[in-house]
Amino acid sequence: MPEVHSRRGRERYPAPDFFRPVRGSPPGPHALLEVFPGFTKTIPFRKYPGNDETILGIAEHTSAHVFDGPGWMYVAPRRTPPEVRAAGFRMLESAEDTIVVGRSHLANSPSMDVYLDLIHEFLHILQRRQGRALWPGRISYVDRPTEVEAYAYSVVEARRLGVPDTYLRKYLEVPWVPKADHARLLRHLGVAAALRRS
Repeated sequence: MPEVHSRRGRERYPAPDFFRPVRGSPPGPHALLEVFPGFTKTIPFRKYPGNDETILGIAEHTSAHVFDGPGWMYVAPRRTPPEVRAAGFRMLESAEDTIVVGRSHLANSPSMDVYLDLIHEFLHILQRRQGRALWPGRISYVDRPTEVEAYAYSVVEARRLGVPDTYLRKYLEVPWVPKADHARLLRHLGVAAALRRS
């Protein structure tokens, strides 16, 4: 997992103005809405499936654990999945609703990336509350219904904000996913593949 380094200059595709993550949040657990103020005002938050009051309550009781190390964002599993452990990684584990965010990602990634990641990961929290498995065995990461659904939710919001497929192709690259799987994920989401130069 690479560190995300600081970038300079104006973002071409910024997140909505009222979504302002607290980029300097110190490592450790925090309330989700303290690290990500403005999240509940977003259109995706208001359109999550289910009862609005219940979803707000879940958000208010979800924590954001800022991890002082490399990586992006994920829902803390109750136990590290076998395939992750086999690859030599150990995830932060929690029985509570916890979204883990890498400190360098929070501090340095484009605001649109952080925004889309949070939309995606909070939908995973809701999926797990519905009893759905986030890490079903023997199903490729890019084919898991929960992943395709969560990515699709973020892609819809990105397109609403005018984000082009060139940006989304890069955003949807996952370091541990082979190129063929990445191409399949793009197809699942209706994101155009890059044109090959002849």
